[in-house]
Amino acid sequence: MDFPVCHIQRSTLSIWKEIAFSCLLGMSLTFGVPSVSQAQPQVTGLRVGPSDGATRFVLELTEAPNYGVLLLADPFRVVIDLPELKWDNPGSSASGLVEGLRYGLFKPGTSRIVLDVKGPVQVKSSFILPPSSASKQHRLVLDLVPISRDAFVAGRVGDQSAGTQSVAASAIPQPAVPIIADRKPRADGKRVIAIDPGHGGVDPGALGTSGAYEKDITLALARQLKQTLMATGRYHVVMTREKDVFIALRDRVEIARRAEAELFISLHADSMGRGTVRGASVYTLSETSSDKEAEELAARENKADVIAGVDLSDKDPILSGILIDLSQRAAKNEGKQFAVMTAESLSAVTPMLDPAHRSAGFRVLKAPDIPSILVESGFMTNQKDEKLLRSKSHRIKLATALLKSIDRYFAEVNRLSRL
Repeated sequence: MDFPVCHIQRSTLSIWKEIAFSCLLGMSLTFGVPSVSQAQPQVTGLRVGPSDGATRFVLELTEAPNYGVLLLADPFRVVIDLPELKWDNPGSSASGLVEGLRYGLFKPGTSRIVLDVKGPVQVKSSFILPPSSASKQHRLVLDLVPISRDAFVAGRVGDQSAGTQSVAASAIPQPAVPIIADRKPRADGKRVIAIDPGHGGVDPGALGTSGAYEKDITLALARQLKQTLMATGRYHVVMTREKDVFIALRDRVEIARRAEAELFISLHADSMGRGTVRGASVYTLSETSSDKEAEELAARENKADVIAGVDLSDKDPILSGILIDLSQRAAKNEGKQFAVMTAESLSAVTPMLDPAHRSAGFRVLKAPDIPSILVESGFMTNQKDEKLLRSKSHRIKLATALLKSIDRYFAEVNRLSRL
């Protein structure tokens, strides 16, 4: 399977800068133009550069789209939401106030572009240019200028005189899922497994040595695991994502809980500055990480929502306080048992880190009532590991090993239920 390379530049400083979960600031604007066609717009070009004292962002499209702009702080970002787009290798660049950018499918029906900016900015002007003799494409143009942090916080979003309309910010909807106290067995006797392919859409994850992205590797492995599980006839499988789309961390947990999953398996591929480090590992939830490396990994993964430009300033109704819930204590203990079994099974088919079972504060593992693990299937930054992960035959081996650990886990569950 060939993995497409999304043209993305990211600033390590702006992406990985430590932020507090409760202090993210945001402002939103939505803009619209009459839709000239029902066809899905296609992006044909993307560029950033200086223009009359501002930093100009230009997106070339085959159609004139509706769009929205969201400004976020700590780290400062400009988020542009558009209809679901076709991307025709538009390229990417960073210049002026923009030090990095990424794009992709944010959710079905919505594409998202995230610009990492060097500090607080305002949208001085935004407009859409129709096709001309020089350009046959429609062009979405944003002019960005620097402002003070105080002005940003005060909500001074600049001149909106270019036929646009400002709309008050609205909170991102927070679906509420009650804790499932009593799960009844499925009538057909099959167990329910939730598979979570890490990253996706506008959040590409780690970049591999060949140029492949983690989001594509994890989705390919998740599809293989689903196929392997379904072939046994013993399992129902729910996927947190079936395609290259962004899913917020909390929503991944909710998808599993809505399906009344009995195991949650989040699939990832690790990265490190040293390309010599290789091997798979299995993580379970802990408020105190097993080592510094585990702590740094959890910090990176927990910023997935920030990377995709999600405003997390509101309090999460699911994750708040669940670590002290008694039901989660049982789920954490069962997750640890499952992690040990998984590490043993994987060690038969792939190199492993030492120790192979680790713990860290991954938000995606915080379901209060589902035993959960996170599998780092290898290192994208190691040439040998990445080559294996791009190999279908290796993914089959990994999926078979995971099936073995799942079978072993439920065999133990069944044994204990008969005592």
